[in-house]
Amino acid sequence: MDSPDIHVLAEASVPSPRVKPAPQTSVIHTQFSYSPSDDGTDENLLILLHGLGDTNVPFARLGRSLKLPQTATLALRAPDLVPFLYEQAFQWYPSFDQLGDLIERPDPTPALNLLKNVLGHLTGECGWPPHRIHLFGFAQGGSVAAEACLQWWRRELELSSQSRMTDKETHVRPLGSLVIISGPLLSYPTLSKPCETPILVFRRPRELKNGALDAFRKGFSRVKDVERAGEGMPRASLREEWQPILEFWSEVLGWRPGDGLYEVTAKTSS
Repeated sequence: MDSPDIHVLAEASVPSPRVKPAPQTSVIHTQFSYSPSDDGTDENLLILLHGLGDTNVPFARLGRSLKLPQTATLALRAPDLVPFLYEQAFQWYPSFDQLGDLIERPDPTPALNLLKNVLGHLTGECGWPPHRIHLFGFAQGGSVAAEACLQWWRRELELSSQSRMTDKETHVRPLGSLVIISGPLLSYPTLSKPCETPILVFRRPRELKNGALDAFRKGFSRVKDVERAGEGMPRASLREEWQPILEFWSEVLGWRPGDGLYEVTAKTSS
């Protein structure tokens, strides 16, 4: 019997480096917490955005505690302090008027500019493919994550449209996924083509009514809606709250084969 041919499966299909460089504080103009994947393979990046009045610290702990396979985590802190409070409480955009009342139609431009810069750094110097970047946001952070995802998609559509006028047509690159906890869109999307990033909207019974879900379905082509009793963030003590989110991630997170994988084929005599 002839000995089999043994060769390593081609690595060319995985162009990005297995271990990505950490984001640089000189480029990201806000406090952040970055943790590489526990298993040594940075195939996915989960970006976590906290809600109004919080910081990145508890969301950095959350990201590490999830222990998603081959997934690094990046928890960003909102850029601005909440006014009228004497504590470390931050907001993604101006949220209160001079009387301390919530602004009904806030302008998220400061946060979107920050996220645009962060995503540019991650996909550039840090080597992350866009389809391996996943967003997770709570309340105000969820709204910002959704708007940033749509902003990225609009820019990709523009670049693709411009490239058709040249000999170097580029493909539209959606981000990997988006999980929103109790956060509405701040705008009603008007797109030539809905965003192809798959999203999961996790909400409580009295949240995201009056067309809020319709706005997500207008902006995104793949929307999964999950409603659970209670309030606030999914509770770690209740498996049924995190289960749909974990199942969603199992469908969208990438997986890189390990080193030393071999394909064995029998060589037959002619």
